[in-house]
Amino acid sequence: MHSIEVQKISATAFIVTINAQSQTTHSVTMSKEFFNQYAAFTVSDLDFIKHSFEFLLDREPNTSILKEFNIVVICNYFPDYLKLIPTYF
Repeated sequence: MHSIEVQKISATAFIVTINAQSQTTHSVTMSKEFFNQYAAFTVSDLDFIKHSFEFLLDREPNTSILKEFNIVVICNYFPDYLKLIPTYF
């Protein structure tokens, strides 16, 4: 079991804390252009980041998630990310 806390630092920067067996903190950026692709889903940027971490946690432990990254990088590790992320909303 885990919990995910997302804190907005600026319009494009977020701090994500995952409380699981081990607690981890991640610095994540997301451009407005990337986020706007999902505006039709009426999800907030905070929820988008949270759901992206849920996607990651379904595939790997929080201790394996990069400590600092742009959200688009997920596509490099999981090519199905953009196709599947809407199912998390």
